[in-house]
Amino acid sequence: MSDQAQSTVVVPDAAGPVDNVKLVLDEKTGEMVSKSELKKREKKRAADVKKAEKASAAPPKSEKKNKEDELNEKELTPNQYFEIRSRAINKLRTTKEPNPYPHKFQVTHKIPEIVEKYSSLATGEMLRDVKVCIAGRVHGYRASSSKLRFYDLRAEGAKIQIMAQAQECTGDYFAQHDTLQRGDIIGIVGFPGKTQPRNRAEGELSVFATEVVLLTPCLHMLPTEHFGLTNYETRFRQRYLDLIMNKRSRETFITRSKIVSYIRRYFDERDFIEVETPMMNAIAGGATAKPFITHHNELDMNLFMRVAPELYLKMLVVGGLERVYEIGRQFRNEGIDLTHNPEFTTCEFYQAYADVYDLMDLTEDLVSGMVMAITGSYKTTYHTQHGEVYEVNWEKPWRRVEMIPELEKATGEKFPPSEELHTEETGKFLRELLRKHKIECAPPQTNARMLDKLVGEFIEETCVNPTFILNHPQMMSPLAKAHRSLPGLCERFETFVCKKEICNAYTELNDPFDQRMRFEEQARQKAQGDDEAQLIDENFCMSLEYGLPPTAGWGMGIDRVVMFLTDHYSIKEVLAFPFMKEEKNEEKPKFAAEVVDIQPMPTESTGELQSKD
Repeated sequence: MSDQAQSTVVVPDAAGPVDNVKLVLDEKTGEMVSKSELKKREKKRAADVKKAEKASAAPPKSEKKNKEDELNEKELTPNQYFEIRSRAINKLRTTKEPNPYPHKFQVTHKIPEIVEKYSSLATGEMLRDVKVCIAGRVHGYRASSSKLRFYDLRAEGAKIQIMAQAQECTGDYFAQHDTLQRGDIIGIVGFPGKTQPRNRAEGELSVFATEVVLLTPCLHMLPTEHFGLTNYETRFRQRYLDLIMNKRSRETFITRSKIVSYIRRYFDERDFIEVETPMMNAIAGGATAKPFITHHNELDMNLFMRVAPELYLKMLVVGGLERVYEIGRQFRNEGIDLTHNPEFTTCEFYQAYADVYDLMDLTEDLVSGMVMAITGSYKTTYHTQHGEVYEVNWEKPWRRVEMIPELEKATGEKFPPSEELHTEETGKFLRELLRKHKIECAPPQTNARMLDKLVGEFIEETCVNPTFILNHPQMMSPLAKAHRSLPGLCERFETFVCKKEICNAYTELNDPFDQRMRFEEQARQKAQGDDEAQLIDENFCMSLEYGLPPTAGWGMGIDRVVMFLTDHYSIKEVLAFPFMKEEKNEEKPKFAAEVVDIQPMPTESTGELQSKD
């Protein structure tokens, strides 16, 4: 103690003797104290300095959440939760602490990649030198303590655990985590590793978070994992919520995408050209169906939404595009049921110098190859609405049956000659046959409609494995070429699987004289009250006069195929946004902007959307 003043003080002792005690100067206070007391004071002062330095380096503590901002899902109704959450997020929009809607978060890894790459880590192993930045939606979280939280994060069909400890956090731990709720989309900066739980031997693959960023809050209460989302109305009307909650729905639409991609690749590899044809037409042609009608204001004329692209595609073949196909939407103003939606997706192709028999071989090759590529097997299982289970074998060759001989075998009746199937006498025969077998056929009872009913009753019901039904009567196929050896029939097939049609194809009618007569017959059926009969397309008839080469055409319903390969009996399951009846809610739900009373901002129109005077 070289520089400090020292002195000797006599301190009387109660016991009697007097001790000489050396005192030193405490420069901070100016007091004379013992050497041991001074050491004690200096040690405390050094600790206080360290504590102050640590406090100054730490970020400011986040404010404690107000009671009204606290969310307990078990104690709140969905509406209460929505209102409280909306107000809390609106407050963050103002304070930006944190910004609830940041512009960007740099994602460096996908959750499926992390799961695949690091699942083999040993329990307790952590890769602190591997930085990962991931993002996803919070499906669940739990707090083990105020400074330890676990999140169940999901994205792209995979999930991973996030372990967030205060000791690993860079920044204010509570500010990062106190605002988060189930359903929020968050970004995670951290490193991969496996936890080391006390109550089990195997740890769980996790990302140990060093930073958690709120990217987009979810204002609504998600359905719980236990009960899930099962209400059909909600699932189809709010498909986004269905996809959040139900992994199978996501897998269905991924499979649908693979099916479309496979079909497109199949035709591209065989030198077909993909084209696009009009969706609004002056005449609804190309298929026997009732069309939707829309109106063009500028031209003041009604137009028909297309029921099929067939006529346009054949006109392209006339023009020299010898192999064309189109994948697109069709619109038919008909019934809605488990297998029919007013708008649906088809693939149609037309190939010059091919016939219906070439197309049967192509169909077998395309579909069986697609099933193998997507499912890994030729065999699939399909469950019907009524609980029936169909084991379907898609492997080629497929069963082939001729329509009229098969009906004769099934009914035990001899049908009129094929060239007389369109006559009134045949109509009487068919009506009697329907009556005998107690089969209902709604009016108008044309020969074509009655035959179709009989086929549905006696042949389609036997088609579980893929089956071709061949050689339809000409009156059922106004655009198909007459059979080369069977008068009154045409070269056409329909493909059925699980008792439902998936394909329709024929050798195309390229005789302009015959085509005119077929259209006239359709006009006669329309006059009888058949709304689905086709009108005469004069432009198409003229194109045939320039010469359509011998051609075969084919159409397949994409939605039906997706249903069979994903095991769904309702077409609504395979359409991202199926047609739904209008909701009749007496009370309109509030939106978040209304809850927090945000007023619309005035804007100036550019005039682009204004109607003309």
